[in-house]
Amino acid sequence: MIPLVAVAHGSRDPRSAASIHSLLAVVRSLRPELDVRGCFLDLCAPRLTDVLHGPSVVVPLLLGKAYHARVDVPAAVAESRVPAVVTPVLGPDPRLESAALRRLSEAGVDFDDRSLGVVLAGAGSSHAPANEAVAAVARRWARQSAWAGVEAAFASIASPSVPEAVARLRARGARRIAVASWFLAPGLLPDKVSAAAGDALVAAPLGNDVEVAQLVLDRYDEALARQTVAA
Repeated sequence: MIPLVAVAHGSRDPRSAASIHSLLAVVRSLRPELDVRGCFLDLCAPRLTDVLHGPSVVVPLLLGKAYHARVDVPAAVAESRVPAVVTPVLGPDPRLESAALRRLSEAGVDFDDRSLGVVLAGAGSSHAPANEAVAAVARRWARQSAWAGVEAAFASIASPSVPEAVARLRARGARRIAVASWFLAPGLLPDKVSAAAGDALVAAPLGNDVEVAQLVLDRYDEALARQTVAA
């Protein structure tokens, strides 16, 4: 069976790698017969080139198609010189939204609170379509929820910032604020979001949510199906 090689960005924060390994433990529990290998693009080991030893399906553990997905992952696969197929990133997908909403619920958010404003906080990118994908989720939540409003915000590069999004929500009448996480794992940028959120409720990153784990497997299965058709 062709291995599933899951590659995350990587962080100096040990919580990040621990969260990725926890997610992959759920992936393995869903498909025990599958060889699932975890690795990172940078800052911690093992690297992608350390675990690519033959035909593989590489699943980027990235929520959006920004620089790492468009440049870093393909470059690392090319460097390995093995016949590996790279799948699309995890997002967009409704299961990511479900996971983010579950994390909000775990943080104590009342989904029927009409005075609540929700900030959906992501990393931010110089690649505008990656930011727009997060904003599209926020607009969808705004249409579908009873909340006073939902705003996308970004930890770096893009705008609005978390404080700017909070100010917009308060101007629209929100009396309480919650921050939803559009991050897979803890680290520098999620910590920056938490620090900027003030007294708001802040949800945890998506982490080892079972729907995220299933999404990783679906990306793998879809890649295998495409290869079979192509063959």
